[in-house]
Amino acid sequence: MKRMIGLSLMSLVLLAGCTAPAVKVAPPSVGPRLRVAVVEFENKTTYGQRLGTAAADILVTELGKTDRFILIERAKLDKLIAEQKLGMTGVVDPSTAAQMGKVLGAAAIVTGAVSEFGTQQKGTDFLITESKKQVARAVVDVRIINTETSQILYAESGTGEVSSTSGTFLGMGSHASYNESIEGEALRAAIQKFAGNLTTRLTQIPWTCRIAELDSQVLYLDAGLRSGLNIGQELDVVQLGAEIKSPNTGLVIGRKETLLGKCRVVEHFGEDGAKAEIISGGTPNKGDLARLPRVAVGAK
Repeated sequence: MKRMIGLSLMSLVLLAGCTAPAVKVAPPSVGPRLRVAVVEFENKTTYGQRLGTAAADILVTELGKTDRFILIERAKLDKLIAEQKLGMTGVVDPSTAAQMGKVLGAAAIVTGAVSEFGTQQKGTDFLITESKKQVARAVVDVRIINTETSQILYAESGTGEVSSTSGTFLGMGSHASYNESIEGEALRAAIQKFAGNLTTRLTQIPWTCRIAELDSQVLYLDAGLRSGLNIGQELDVVQLGAEIKSPNTGLVIGRKETLLGKCRVVEHFGEDGAKAEIISGGTPNKGDLARLPRVAVGAK
């Protein structure tokens, strides 16, 4: 039994990178891509230690299909989190999300948990026929945490159930052996239930990048060609102030903002950086935001 569970867990990790069934995906990205970190999910089941990793990897694959996000690589994510001694599973406290976002350069942290997971085998054994039906079921919870406010922007659960039937007639046909792949399929099916809604909610987060350095009237931004930031793109330059908290809950609902002026992207550099020139307003400070201009309500 232990050997069977061990092989099943290995199949989960392998399936995380396998080709998924055809699903409807979002159209290609228009405009800059949001930087997102998918943290290893918490495993609330007794099934195995690699379950949370498999869930996170499957979700990264689903989000990657949309071409709308810059997804922080697993190796870089684990290294940075380890260096900062931050929590790295679905038990991440929203209060640490702002710190994680600053370290990772992410606008949003996606986390969650595998809350249910298991398999059941049913079968019939008659004189001339034998039939076996294996059923795998998974329940996955997901959350989006805004790294600027530490607010949970979105929470949902998905349930996936997959079955496989095999049998023999007078000793001929497929033998009713254990099918490990349906466990990974159930996990993927659960995640696909909310993947579309998750993508929609992530794309509603305002796109921003940071001013990494400045030299006279030239700003060096920490987003560029890879992020989808185009030459000639105009951005608002914003300085963030004190946090604004709800008097009822004490939760951070935003931060004070001062619009300093505007800049225009003039050149890409490095792996994912851009140079911008100030076209109006005052000189910002290192660490201030460059943000896509907000469209006024009713504007065409």
